[in-house]
Amino acid sequence: MTILDKIVVKKKQEIAEAYQRIPVTRLQESEQFNRTCYSFRDFLLDPEKTGIIAEFKRASPSKGIINNNADVTVVTRQYAEAGASALSVLTDESFFGGNIDDLNSARNNNQIPILRKDFILDEYQILEAKATGADIILLIAAILTPKEIAQFSRFAKNMGMSVLLEVHNKEELDRSLCDKLDAVGINNRNLNDFTVSIEHSYNLVEHIPGQFLKISESGISDPQTIKELKKAGFNGFLIGENFMKEKDPGKAMREFTNLLK
Repeated sequence: MTILDKIVVKKKQEIAEAYQRIPVTRLQESEQFNRTCYSFRDFLLDPEKTGIIAEFKRASPSKGIINNNADVTVVTRQYAEAGASALSVLTDESFFGGNIDDLNSARNNNQIPILRKDFILDEYQILEAKATGADIILLIAAILTPKEIAQFSRFAKNMGMSVLLEVHNKEELDRSLCDKLDAVGINNRNLNDFTVSIEHSYNLVEHIPGQFLKISESGISDPQTIKELKKAGFNGFLIGENFMKEKDPGKAMREFTNLLK
């Protein structure tokens, strides 16, 4: 059983428990539920911003604890001030040390789009994301069928949210595209063995139809790489570990973005 398989098993258990703990009606009554979402496309393509989706995560299965001391409010504010086009907040607790309260804190302190970074397997999680202030959901092709991707995308779009599809190879890309998606992300990290190669992005970018925003995810640690990825056709760049591994992630991002100018 791969780590991804283990995550899915645990996530299904957590979803079942969440249904019992907080009913759907209570999610729909939350203060954030009827908020108009920020446009992922507008912010990502804003020339005044960097195109970076700056991620807050405390840990990962491959690295263990990355940064257990960072304050989500402080770090996400600093990310936004440094020019982030959007924020990504890990809400998986068992494998990434996050929680849904992190997303809520980020939302209450920022005025840019926020991605709920988790393993979406059920519409309940999308309702939960909307109720906690997320503007974007992540759908991972490796753990979903094409039918589920289309269903979840439609469900999220009906609530005004944006949808980012994550793929790892051309087979996943070809079978998973649907017209309700806003963006396609190429994850440069293999979720089975956690090896990273930016070449995945370069190999797949031309296969992503032009109607979708193109995102390169994981393994980006050099501003020059962003410049090259932009030339290749990418609009956005998800960066987490490169900033979070530093004692001061906000400062790390500021120094990084200064080199993009």
